[in-house]
Amino acid sequence: MKKTLIIVLDGTSVEYLSEKNTPNIYRMGRDGFMKTIKSQMPSVTNTNHASILSGTRPDQHKVVGNYYYNRKTEEHGFIESPIFMKEKTLVDFYKEAGLSTAFLSVKGKVGKIYGNNADLIINMEDYDQAIFNELGLEEVPAVDSMTTYEWIFNACYQVIKQKNSDFVYCTTNDYLMHNYVPESPEALEIMSQLDKFIGLIYDIDHDREIYITADHGMNNKDHVYDLQNILDKQGYDTFCLLPLKDRYISNHPYQEGGTVYVYVKNQSQFDRIREFLQSQPYIKDVYTSEQAEKILHLPKEQLGDLLILANENIAFGELENKEEYKNETVRTHGSTYETVIPLIAVNAPVGPEKYEENIDIFKNMALANQEMFSSATHLVKHK
Repeated sequence: MKKTLIIVLDGTSVEYLSEKNTPNIYRMGRDGFMKTIKSQMPSVTNTNHASILSGTRPDQHKVVGNYYYNRKTEEHGFIESPIFMKEKTLVDFYKEAGLSTAFLSVKGKVGKIYGNNADLIINMEDYDQAIFNELGLEEVPAVDSMTTYEWIFNACYQVIKQKNSDFVYCTTNDYLMHNYVPESPEALEIMSQLDKFIGLIYDIDHDREIYITADHGMNNKDHVYDLQNILDKQGYDTFCLLPLKDRYISNHPYQEGGTVYVYVKNQSQFDRIREFLQSQPYIKDVYTSEQAEKILHLPKEQLGDLLILANENIAFGELENKEEYKNETVRTHGSTYETVIPLIAVNAPVGPEKYEENIDIFKNMALANQEMFSSATHLVKHK
């Protein structure tokens, strides 16, 4: 089994990469391959880390967003615990094989859900200072800042250089992408900076199997609608869940994203609610939970009654007492329009034609090392 590194550039749509500004990433693409693939829906952080790490779609790993709602108890909250993840991850498989693992994350929730059992854990929001001292890492910057990119990639460089872990998973925050378009001076500077670190990491060991991808893309939205307020005003009894919702308000101040799960509390209103939503010009698709399970590979029991997808320039959010907000452009994700993501791979076990979705990273690793991944029974289903 080759030593492996997976880098997830949170929120990095392909427009943030260019041969001029990110030459090391393009160098790796020439040494291996570089293409676009698809992420899973909804195009949010938790769901796609689960898919990358397990090789399964949400209907199997059961992580359908960053936020949950319990219909029976009406409890709701942030998804920040490993109990929500129902499939084994690459960290699990490497550890079971007696190989060393390291998990580096800017967002605390990602480390808590997916990296809690790694041998070496670097979580910028919940960390062991002794590990930082051992690796010679500087003081941790604020998560909602531009300095996180240099910090986390320096940490990744030190882990590979000093520990040479067999499996390393390193993921960033999408603060930059939420706040700056690809051609902005700020984005160009940070992307150039992280590209230099990625080049240094690559040059430590050109034989390491390396994947660089994103959990989702990012787009401008010029209207935000509060679907809960809209349905309340119509007299409908619902709970509208925003699967993008998390604690990182500096990234999306209105918790705005492109998908909503609608729980219909009064089932006698179901048909009227669906018809009303289907008539709204800002909505792209209205799926029943059964349709969403079939089309988007989501577990119907965790979606409420209806799944709503926004049009390209639209986001759904929380607007206090307002129904619509259109005074400024926001940058966000969560819809089908943010599912196109980059994949750069070096020393991959198969050619680029075998990679169409983010789950294929795991799948092709497992198929090339079947003894180590013998308990990954889901591979038969998704061949």
